[in-house]
Amino acid sequence: MIVQRAHAWLGRAWLAAGFAFLFLPILSMAVYSFNDSPIPNVWRGFTLKWYAALGSDAALLSGLWLSLKIAFLTACGAVVLGTLAAFTLVRYRRFRGRTLFAGMVSAPLVMPEVVIGLSLLLTLVSLQRAVGVPERGMLTIWLGHLLVGMAYATVVIQARLRDLPAQLEEAALDLGARPHQVFWLVTLPMVAQSMLSAWLLTFTLSLDDVVLSNFLSGPGATTMPLVILSRARLGLNPGVNAVATLIVVAVAVGVAIAGYLIARAERRRSKEAAAAARA
Repeated sequence: MIVQRAHAWLGRAWLAAGFAFLFLPILSMAVYSFNDSPIPNVWRGFTLKWYAALGSDAALLSGLWLSLKIAFLTACGAVVLGTLAAFTLVRYRRFRGRTLFAGMVSAPLVMPEVVIGLSLLLTLVSLQRAVGVPERGMLTIWLGHLLVGMAYATVVIQARLRDLPAQLEEAALDLGARPHQVFWLVTLPMVAQSMLSAWLLTFTLSLDDVVLSNFLSGPGATTMPLVILSRARLGLNPGVNAVATLIVVAVAVGVAIAGYLIARAERRRSKEAAAAARA
């Protein structure tokens, strides 16, 4: 009995230590964003001046707006391409080139971002020299983020598709629905939650990406992480803590809302399944 209690307390201690290691730096960053001292780790008093100063920081605001646009477009594009790729891999088990296709879709997950960024940079530079486009900027950053985001979205949506009973789609076909109607009216509604999860995941990955953005950015196209990185080399100030705190709060609120919507949809689907079983 004593040994079991000791093991339970040890497990809880390890869990608490893990959460502390993950979240205490974020909490300290949020606390020091209200620091009146220009030195980030020296507390001199409470103030909101760093949040007020964000309104006049043109470089940071421009980088934030560019990052949000790229992240939004990346998430939307990754969900569309990831859904199509996942549907192809799950529903079509045998076709010529399937192994190659699956490997190419999964490759960005295991390749270092430095290798991906360098290869994309060399490809785009060669293409620009040959035909004159594209110029390095928002488009090239989006292409790089889309390449990686599609791989993550495919994994998330593919896991959901594998759990879906194929009998539902077969029943729709037997009732006269065409294949594209089955896809839009049966398959997509059942994987909507995983699509939302993939959207949030790829949005977050794109928003804080540094490596690919550093390789693929150009003059006048500097994302927020690159702005923060350039300032970190010269010494951070609490203004960076302030914008990072706002992003953390916004992401946390978005994840909480998405979690609530997903849980509510899951409960509604469980009640409908129970009602159908009783009938």
